[in-house]
Amino acid sequence: MLKIALPKGRMGDKVYAMFESIGYPCREIKEDNRKLVFRSDNGEVSYVLVKPSDVTVYVERGAADIGVVGKDVMLETRPDVYEILDLNIGKCRIAVAGKVGFKDDPSLALRVATKYPHIAKKYYDSLGRKIDIIELHGSIELAPILDMSDVIVDIVETGATLKENDLCVYSVIGESSARLIANKSAYNLGGDMIRSIAAKLEAL
Repeated sequence: MLKIALPKGRMGDKVYAMFESIGYPCREIKEDNRKLVFRSDNGEVSYVLVKPSDVTVYVERGAADIGVVGKDVMLETRPDVYEILDLNIGKCRIAVAGKVGFKDDPSLALRVATKYPHIAKKYYDSLGRKIDIIELHGSIELAPILDMSDVIVDIVETGATLKENDLCVYSVIGESSARLIANKSAYNLGGDMIRSIAAKLEAL
């Protein structure tokens, strides 16, 4: 039975709908319960619901054979997995944002609040800019508002939250969307089903 790691939340709901549409429905996953592991109605796959940022860990370590995760998480954690397919959902930008009118002072270390320290460091290293990373995991936008940071590095979808808080995007580091990933051993030893699923998802 193929084990599929799905991210909890809205993204996971969209991804499950895709798997349901290609022939792996699971009535139980739609019910109001607290279960974390579900078996598809046809018994061919099992779904494991995990925190989005943990999908790569489950797949890399073989607890799941395949999974779906944002490219932003892939870039930050650099897991040893195969990236199979861009699902073209959950699209957003990885961007630098700050207060409207912010002026950078190159003589000082730039204070950067982010939950993506590796991405931020790599980006600013490429610019030769010295930074002070402030690692946060929620409401990153608060950091510049409270003058704890000069800018943030975060994912931006519509930009509405930034606008409502008098923040704006200053530069775009990269693009992100949901990616289908696979455990290397699972793919190398028995990848026919994985390849079949990828082909069906790509055809949607």
